[in-house]
Amino acid sequence: QVQLVESGGGSVQSGGSLRLSCAASVPGYFHGTICMGWFRQPPGKEREGVATIDSFGTTRYADSVKGRFTISRDNAKNTLFLQMNTLNSEDTAMYFCAADLVPYCPGLRNPLKYWGQGTQVTVSS
Repeated sequence: QVQLVESGGGSVQSGGSLRLSCAASVPGYFHGTICMGWFRQPPGKEREGVATIDSFGTTRYADSVKGRFTISRDNAKNTLFLQMNTLNSEDTAMYFCAADLVPYCPGLRNPLKYWGQGTQVTVSS
């Protein structure tokens, strides 16, 4: 079974930065051949896609984070990262790592199959 563990969340002031990490444990056959992404759920709002990266390094970003967030992966370790810069109060949310055993990622509006437990990001003014 695929397991995902997020880390790196916390509290930061507006304008600051955080770097989230997600360690994925997947069947050996699929090592480095999976879609991975980040989703978030702000308080009182529905879950939304943030960014995805496929097996070939192709990325997609939500309009709200373009130019501020960068998604990347280390295929050798099956680890996903999200560098978040110039954070503001609208970025406050529970952030979830997600993955699917497919080489190409679907659109950001489509949820992935496997999910982590989430890590809280709180941005204060």
